[in-house]
Amino acid sequence: MQAEIVASRRPGLGQGLTVIAAGFLPILAIVSMFPAVPAMIDHFSADPTATWKVPAMVSAPGLSIAVIALFVGILVDRFGRRKLLLGSAMLYGVFGTAPFFLASLDSIYASRLALGLSEAAILTTLNTLIGDYWDERGRRNWLTLQGLAGPFLGAGLVLVSGIVSNAQWNAVFLIYLVGFPIAVAIWAFLYEPQDDSMARRMLGIDAPPPHTPFPWPLIAAIGAVTLFASALYYVFIINGGLVWREIGVQSPADIGRLTAIPSLFVMAGAGVFWLMDRAAISSRGQLAAFFGLFGTGLAIMGLAPDWRWMIAGVVIQQTGAGMAVPTLIAWAQRGLPFEHRGRGMGVWTACFFFGQFSSPLLVGIIHSSVGTMQGAFLVAGLSGVVGACLVFLLVRRDLRPTAQPA
Repeated sequence: MQAEIVASRRPGLGQGLTVIAAGFLPILAIVSMFPAVPAMIDHFSADPTATWKVPAMVSAPGLSIAVIALFVGILVDRFGRRKLLLGSAMLYGVFGTAPFFLASLDSIYASRLALGLSEAAILTTLNTLIGDYWDERGRRNWLTLQGLAGPFLGAGLVLVSGIVSNAQWNAVFLIYLVGFPIAVAIWAFLYEPQDDSMARRMLGIDAPPPHTPFPWPLIAAIGAVTLFASALYYVFIINGGLVWREIGVQSPADIGRLTAIPSLFVMAGAGVFWLMDRAAISSRGQLAAFFGLFGTGLAIMGLAPDWRWMIAGVVIQQTGAGMAVPTLIAWAQRGLPFEHRGRGMGVWTACFFFGQFSSPLLVGIIHSSVGTMQGAFLVAGLSGVVGACLVFLLVRRDLRPTAQPA
């Protein structure tokens, strides 16, 4: 009887909201640092390497995630989702706040690497649960809602981060305490899902599907596109504060204030994803759209003569950012059966966060070559436009939203 009760459980509002809140934790880990980067470089000005070490420290969790996400995916498939997610959220709160009590840049970097271990488990498990809990329509709705909620959280976070960074360079790390109440919500609302064969029997849909081989060609394509998309995604998040300085905006509080409203256009991107997905536009069309928006926005920022043009570029880039994550996740999950979903999303997570780690290093190399951060943004923007053309030509046409039974 107990097994039947568990098997018949359906995800509802509590599960959806908890997934959205927990899914914001890894984004918080880097968005919160955006206005703080100039203040941290100023604090460690005695260190001649601070100009590249601080941006690298911001993205350091991405290195840990890229290294272990695949192994986390294996654990997810083998041992389950809920316990791993619960423990990871608690460790997120511990490792995230640790830099508030540390004084050296190297020790802060080490704590950020440890934070990445918990983020790897959070992201891989959550992305797997989205595929476990909901069908195509449900995934579209919850991913879109996540995209709509994220901008409010992100804009408020950027504003708060700029204010606290103005007051004290390391106060921003206290924001990571939010991991503890989210862990409580995970304990209260999330449950271990049944596999696809159980769901099919409950719905009376034919026989359980046979064992399927791991879809390496699909995963290789997903990984390559995700890696490139992630490298572009974090160009502005990590280095945007330095571009604001180049056009004359110096204060972290002013940077946070000018960026807060344009960052809300992530909601527009989430809406574009929902409309395109509902209209059954293929994954390659969705991918080309957000790469085009990314590239155009970054290029405008690279050419911006003043804060007005900078805001215009942020608006376009953030619209693309709103499409990016739900489009990439939906594309990945369409081809992954339950038995391979954890490992498949582990590969996705590894590629996405290796992109996060490599982004400031690549931007730093381009910056050294062209001489200004705006020049680096222009190069990144042109790369995004070229990427939009390539994915439209090369990505398979048949991965598109499909009708689901009610």
